[in-house]
Amino acid sequence: MNVTWIVVVITVAMALFFDLINGFHDSANSIATVVSTRVLSPRFAVLWAAFFNFIAMFLFQPRVAETVSKIIYIQPGDPAFIYVVLSGLVGAILWDLLTWWLGLPTSSSHALIGGFAGAGLAFRGTKVIRWEKIWTTVQFIPLSPLLGLLLGFVIMIAVYWIFRRQRPYDVDKIFRKGQLFSAALYSLGHGGNDAQKTMGLIVALLVAAGIVHADTRLSLFNSQTAWIILSCQTAMALGTALGGWRIVKTMGMKLTQLKPVHGFCAETSGALTIFLATHMGIPVSTTHTIAGAIVGVGSTTHASRIKWSVAMRIVISWLITIPFAGLSAALCFWVIQAFHGAF
Repeated sequence: MNVTWIVVVITVAMALFFDLINGFHDSANSIATVVSTRVLSPRFAVLWAAFFNFIAMFLFQPRVAETVSKIIYIQPGDPAFIYVVLSGLVGAILWDLLTWWLGLPTSSSHALIGGFAGAGLAFRGTKVIRWEKIWTTVQFIPLSPLLGLLLGFVIMIAVYWIFRRQRPYDVDKIFRKGQLFSAALYSLGHGGNDAQKTMGLIVALLVAAGIVHADTRLSLFNSQTAWIILSCQTAMALGTALGGWRIVKTMGMKLTQLKPVHGFCAETSGALTIFLATHMGIPVSTTHTIAGAIVGVGSTTHASRIKWSVAMRIVISWLITIPFAGLSAALCFWVIQAFHGAF
């Protein structure tokens, strides 16, 4: 096995490790509300989310993966691009681990995109970046939480009107069951959008190594690519099953006080937002989306109950993710370049 193949194998392993961390880091998004409303215990909640994370591959076309794989212009068969992908992954992983340790619900998606772009910039500058792909993602940084907020607000108001004559006890009983459905929907969206980002990165890696053609399309029915889909969805599900309790506490318990009806509306609005983005092939942040939905739902009662200081802390972490993950990846690439000396 030559050096190129060794680096490819290591990078694929790193990509799957990132997917594992992504599930671990973002498990809070799928289960924060269902845990904070005490509909499910943390243990059962993560298993519930992990199952629906996994089966998402049967429901969504890999359009997000296609977007991610084309963030930078890759020269097929150029081994230098293999190190670009590796550096992007390492930068994203380092940023994810740091923010997990600090309890910040940042976006693993944007960390990956920032890392990939940052490594590309360190390699060949601005000419290697497909800016239209970056711009589409950047546009959805504010749009996805705003859409989640709007849908959360509208769905919550609709639920209030529909159940206005029901006793609070009956409403609580109904939505404790309903939240199982909404949590499943959100986990489907999470698995469908987030796992595809790693798939796209692996495709970019294999194109750079000359293993697959640049026009190769991901499919469960393609023997060349089926393993990519299966391994990424499995890693995502395993990561979710491990859970990230620091971020669960921030998202589900510090941002605002939730009841089952609020959790149902937040998860449903978040899921609808992510379904739309995945259909459009846009890699959005599940963290951004569910945070916006929670704020939208919480604002229908008393906006003063929302912990705006916590919300601002989350927003700040969003704003710095892409540039700092990109810087981290660029530093990784320069270190590899210094030791490799061939590009």
